[in-house]
Amino acid sequence: MAKTILIKPIITEKAEGLSERLNQYSFVVDRKSNKIEIKNAVQKMYDVKVASVNTAVMPGKAKNRNTRSGMIKGRVSSYKKAMVTLAEGSEIDFFGDI
Repeated sequence: MAKTILIKPIITEKAEGLSERLNQYSFVVDRKSNKIEIKNAVQKMYDVKVASVNTAVMPGKAKNRNTRSGMIKGRVSSYKKAMVTLAEGSEIDFFGDI
């Protein structure tokens, strides 16, 4: 594929709860990708059946950090997030090798 669609999975407490309860998995995806491309990429990479895809563009945020030399102002980049709902019986194991 010309562009990499799936950048990385989101592994947080909230994302783990969604995967256990609702069979939903979250990914950081390329900003230009659409739902059909995301669905095909997940099905191809993890060999699962995808039921639906929801996307959201998360806004960038300003962050401040205090150091000895003073306050450092920075910014966290915005990104696109995809919540992928899998069909019944499908599952993704991110920690299979550990």
